Amino acid sequence: MSAPPTASLPALGGMRRADIAFTIALFGVVLMLILPLPSFMLDGLLAVSIGMSLLILLLITYVKEPSEFSVFPTLLLGITLFRLALNITSTRLILIDGYAGGVIESFGKFVVQGNYVVGTVVFSILVVINFIVITKGAGRIAEVAARFTLDAMPGKQMAIDAELNAGIIDEAEAMERRKKLQKETDFYGSMDGANKFVRGDAVAGILITFINIIGGFAIGVLQMDLTFAEAAKKFTLLSIGDGLVSQIPALLVSVAAGILVTRAADNETLGVQVSYQLTRYPRAIAIASAMLGVFGLLPGMPALPFLTLAGLGGYFASRLHRDAPAEAAAKTPAAAGRRGAAAAGGAAGGGESGTAGGGARVSPEEEMARSIDLDVFAIEIGYGLLPLADEKQAGDLLQRITGLRRSVSREKGVMVPPVSVRDNLELDANDYRFLLRGKPVARGQVMPGRWLAMNVNGSSVRLKGIPTREPVFGLEANWISNDEKTTAEVNGFTVVDPSSVLITHLSETLKNNIWLILGRQDVQALVEHVKEKHPALVTELIPDLANLGLIQRVLQNLLREGINILNLPVILEGIADYAGVTKNADELAELVRRRLGLYFVSEFEAEPGKVKALTLDPRLEQWLVGRVQRTPTEIGLALDPATAQHLLDELNRRIAEMTQQSLPAVLVVGAETRLAIKRFFESSLPRLAVLSFQELPASTEVENVGLIPMPTHLARMEPLRSGPATQPAMSMAA
Repeated sequence: MSAPPTASLPALGGMRRADIAFTIALFGVVLMLILPLPSFMLDGLLAVSIGMSLLILLLITYVKEPSEFSVFPTLLLGITLFRLALNITSTRLILIDGYAGGVIESFGKFVVQGNYVVGTVVFSILVVINFIVITKGAGRIAEVAARFTLDAMPGKQMAIDAELNAGIIDEAEAMERRKKLQKETDFYGSMDGANKFVRGDAVAGILITFINIIGGFAIGVLQMDLTFAEAAKKFTLLSIGDGLVSQIPALLVSVAAGILVTRAADNETLGVQVSYQLTRYPRAIAIASAMLGVFGLLPGMPALPFLTLAGLGGYFASRLHRDAPAEAAAKTPAAAGRRGAAAAGGAAGGGESGTAGGGARVSPEEEMARSIDLDVFAIEIGYGLLPLADEKQAGDLLQRITGLRRSVSREKGVMVPPVSVRDNLELDANDYRFLLRGKPVARGQVMPGRWLAMNVNGSSVRLKGIPTREPVFGLEANWISNDEKTTAEVNGFTVVDPSSVLITHLSETLKNNIWLILGRQDVQALVEHVKEKHPALVTELIPDLANLGLIQRVLQNLLREGINILNLPVILEGIADYAGVTKNADELAELVRRRLGLYFVSEFEAEPGKVKALTLDPRLEQWLVGRVQRTPTEIGLALDPATAQHLLDELNRRIAEMTQQSLPAVLVVGAETRLAIKRFFESSLPRLAVLSFQELPASTEVENVGLIPMPTHLARMEPLRSGPATQPAMSMAA
């Protein structure tokens, strides 16, 4: 059991040494087990026990999430040990002196009015409530919560990784979520064991009380020469008082533990949750009030308490009912559409825009100019998805789009333009589509109010839901209800909400089309940014060696194949070095890639310093060199249908084998054919990365995991050629 870090405590003199004070307190508890204490000190310590129990109970009502009070299981052990030490101390005083301080005597005389029979009954009831009802129920809940939390941990971790890969969250937030998930798992695991302390404490309280009664009776009769009745009254009252003093704090702590493990994380305190959820349905309150009124009118029933409660309940129900029409109107589809549009329009200042009704009056010329303007990138959604963009309905779509733009910009080195979000009545209610300069480039469907469960671990469990496919990777999935969510997480399904599905799809679409989004004005802004720190480079390059159009096409070529342009000064230096040799954008991009290989090839390494890749038969690659066609504007590959189909079949088969081994799909060829092969198979094999030997760093080893053979029809037609292959000499592993 450790104290919290000193730096996290308030800057108070008494708390700066909290670790020392806590250690001394633990040592003091141990001493209490050995050394006798005077009765006045026992009174003070009993008051501390009651006060600490009350404090813990009140603290738990203000905790928003159970894992916030992660120290509770350890604190529970400390308090249990402290209370047992007090029991031992009080037992020693009762049996030796026949007096254990004013607190125990008051509980024995005042609380039960000096009647040890009444005290025995009250004590027994407290023990039954604590031991059988609260402790047993809280222990079972803690056990189930711990099992479900531990079983669902892999699925939650995969969901965090999926959102991180999609750019929905950044690395810092992902680490924070992982830390929170680990903290939650540790908490419920600890609570499962900590509840055993509460149960053991209740059992110990019963045994200690009966031992005190029997031992006190024996001492009173045999050693103090008391009569049977006097010994029974004296020591039974003291023992019952001692039992009550220990059982009341134990009951408070048990209740606190039960509240903590039954709390649902809602980012609200317990009082706010209870008051909100009890008053959500005024009709239920009104019906309950009417039933109380009927009870008050029954013959023989005391009318005053029932009729008073009925009147108060009816008053509160009428007050709540007056607010219901406004909330109902706010939830109508038309109002939801207006709020969704307003929310989208209101977020324009943060980078996203939407269809806002009304606004300032514009002239016909301005309206005409707006009508011919196309958004660079836009999202159209059906009316059923409007709540996702409405902040008043807890919609976070616009905020997540802004975060995604920031993430993609950091990843690719390109300023992602504002994304327009608008409704389209031509779409089905739950459909959406992405538009690039007015042209649809992707579409999908999500179901608000449900969760998308993807079976990424091959679980055999069948979920009750609506079958579908995940829009990005085409995985089989189901739209499930909230009731099925826990079952899915426990069985290893990755479960995400509708907004996350849409944002993940948007992330992949933006990354795949970022090269088309990059405009000349964007290039101008990037060049001006580089000029601030590298003025000599920009002055040398523009306009003597290259113009913005040539730079734009080179950058687009790099982005098209997934290479970020964060190292823009290095790219511009490469263009400046080779622009005097060629003004062909494709050739310039290939030359620049060789300079950038040190920075991007590592993304395709199966292990540090090693790329596991496919290669071509040297005869096939030499034959392909002769089929490369070059024009002043582009580079292509001319293949007959039979050869093209052979290469496509072989590549598909080999890529499937690499995917099963969790390897990236990589093909390494010579520089003369790299771009031509990539362009030829780009539409059929979009996830195939084609690298050249010349752009691999000298320290990188290439391990051949598959050789694409020469087609048989070409092998018969082409004589075997001798001589060096097109690949440079490199370290190759069979």
